[in-house]
Amino acid sequence: MAGVWKSFTDRVGPLFTWISTYLWIIWFILLTVLVYTIRPLKALSSMNLAMFLNTLTPKFYVALTGTSSLISGLILIFEWWYFRKYGTSFIEQVSLNHLSPWLGGSENGNNNSNNQQTTSECKTWRNPLNLFRGSEYNRYTWATGKDPLTYYDMNQSAQDHQTLFTCDSDSTRPADDIMLRAWRERNPQNRIKAAREAYELNAECATAAVLLGEEELTTILEAEKMFRHALKAAETNHKKSQALQHHGPTQEKIHRRDLNTLVYVKRRLAMIMRKLGRTKEAVKIMRDLIKEFPMVSMFQIHENLIEALLEMQLYADVQALLAKYDDISLPKSATICYTAALLKARAVCDKFSPEIASKRGLTTAEMNAVEAIHRAVEFNPHVPKYLLEMKGLILPPEHILKRGDSEGIAYSFFHLPHWKRVEGALQLLHCTWEGTFRMIPYPLEKGHLFYPYPSCTESVDRELLPSFHEVPVYPKKELPFFILFSARPCTLTGHHRSNLHTSCTLAVYQPVHV
Repeated sequence: MAGVWKSFTDRVGPLFTWISTYLWIIWFILLTVLVYTIRPLKALSSMNLAMFLNTLTPKFYVALTGTSSLISGLILIFEWWYFRKYGTSFIEQVSLNHLSPWLGGSENGNNNSNNQQTTSECKTWRNPLNLFRGSEYNRYTWATGKDPLTYYDMNQSAQDHQTLFTCDSDSTRPADDIMLRAWRERNPQNRIKAAREAYELNAECATAAVLLGEEELTTILEAEKMFRHALKAAETNHKKSQALQHHGPTQEKIHRRDLNTLVYVKRRLAMIMRKLGRTKEAVKIMRDLIKEFPMVSMFQIHENLIEALLEMQLYADVQALLAKYDDISLPKSATICYTAALLKARAVCDKFSPEIASKRGLTTAEMNAVEAIHRAVEFNPHVPKYLLEMKGLILPPEHILKRGDSEGIAYSFFHLPHWKRVEGALQLLHCTWEGTFRMIPYPLEKGHLFYPYPSCTESVDRELLPSFHEVPVYPKKELPFFILFSARPCTLTGHHRSNLHTSCTLAVYQPVHV
């Protein structure tokens, strides 16, 4: 039934939207016809006009107010539906898209620059702490019957895999040619089947072992065995292609593919070690990766390393990492900002008391901690509610939108235990995080330490996060002017119609005095 209704709305929706787009033209034509029709009334004398108006019965006025109330109600319902679905007013959109070019065409250049800025702000990033599909995401699906990953998220992952693990010359090798088709396959079972076929054809195909370890195996221990096998194959392939990388563009692309595969496999092995509680091994692998391949920044290994060091409570090492990566020239993330806030809060939170601080004021160290929390909240305002457990967590997606709810979920999912381990940190966060919004009353227009908050986060997060998760709206949207405008006449005409009906009823039953 739901599918039938969805297909019906998909078909009727565009038609209704098209009709509503040109509704104002139809209204203008009808108004013109009405004015032209009542022109003969101008020729009537004042007495004839008075006689004409006196002939109008109360039923006419009831019908008039009822019709205007009905039209206002329909406009109100459509505006409310459009606002709930798209987050903006339909009439405002029509005015901006159709009337603005006529009134001021010089703003096109500004609109183009704004569109380019919005596109860069809405870029999705690979989640550096993403889970394993076979042993984690799929187990959640089996247990709850809910799919934690959306099609948009998995499609982004498929594009990433094709970029990392394929090259133009794969079609010349049978196993790599099968994997070329496997990475493009959208059906999970067909993708696993193709990877199994490539693995049986050539057991040294590292990319086939990667796909099987990610998606087929249902436990972390099984995934560890498969990734260790993939590591041997990736190291062998990397050594071969490294010796030939300067022999032409084709060999250079093969070497880049083998390098990406090797780094990816080592990083996933480090994450497996972290999940199995062998954190020292995980830290060693990550440090070796950063030292050996400093230019490979797409995997954001430093964020994995920060989380592992926090688990070992090596706060001095975490501070050293932040000194390197919390730089103005480097892109920020919730991990960077909130970890910096956690370290500064750790220095004061054990002795912090809101009552005492309100009497004597904040010390320099406390002020630094509060400012760090305000900085982190400004960057991503969704994190505190998850850390303070005011909102339930779900499994993090494979891709995140920086400063969005998806990044807040991904950060809190892994870092909540670290905040709980520092005594008083969550209390300090609870007392201070809402003070950020007093410094940025209009976050979409002007920020304090960062650029204005992007307005596209809600729509992108709805694509990244499953439907059973309620995506928060920041900042809270006020009802558009046209919804309030159409609600007002609807209420007034309904009230006037009620009073008019009462007056007419009293007039009918009022005794006639001769």
